[in-house]
Amino acid sequence: MFKRRDRRSILKVMLEFFWPGGGWSRAFQYVKHRLRRLPDTPQRIARGVCVGVFTTFTPFYGLHFLFAAAVAKLLNGNILAALLGTFFGNPLTYVPIGVVSLQTGHFLMGRSWESHTVERSLGGKFLDAWRDLRDNIMALFTGQDADWSNLHIFFQEVFFPWLIGGIAPGLITAMVAYYLSLALVIAYQKRRKGFLKEKILSLKKKKSTFRNDEG
Repeated sequence: MFKRRDRRSILKVMLEFFWPGGGWSRAFQYVKHRLRRLPDTPQRIARGVCVGVFTTFTPFYGLHFLFAAAVAKLLNGNILAALLGTFFGNPLTYVPIGVVSLQTGHFLMGRSWESHTVERSLGGKFLDAWRDLRDNIMALFTGQDADWSNLHIFFQEVFFPWLIGGIAPGLITAMVAYYLSLALVIAYQKRRKGFLKEKILSLKKKKSTFRNDEG
């Protein structure tokens, strides 16, 4: 009953992940439209957006929604706005976010990021860590010896540098997002209040005219 009539191929699903139907411009307009219409104060909405954007600079992939919702609740921000803010992280921005975060993290740790990608690329380290995780879970049932070496390398050379390196650029980008979204929501809510006020006055004027005609 709820299945799509036009079944998409795996290739089409992958392509739409990187380039959604209507393009990223349309997706951005949709997020902006939803943010403006959230029933909350501009400050709480902007705080939620700030949290969501900052979350995209953390290496907690797959947990961004949960992390953003928890921090937004802690900071009294709008949770739905925080979830919408995580859309700042997408296939078009993940690479520059990762590069900036990793380079900053390795710099703060006093080492060069490039020196850690000579033997194995960044993508390769992700694959190695995933392979270790998969094999070690299977080892619980097969009795094989667990090997955490690749996960250890991933933590030391990718996860931890990304975690500390994403703080500064994440805070800067999040604050920019806060003030932009605050101005956007304030302007929209003022315009909406003005529109509603004019509509109420118009209805009162029509009602008054109708009464005068009856009299």
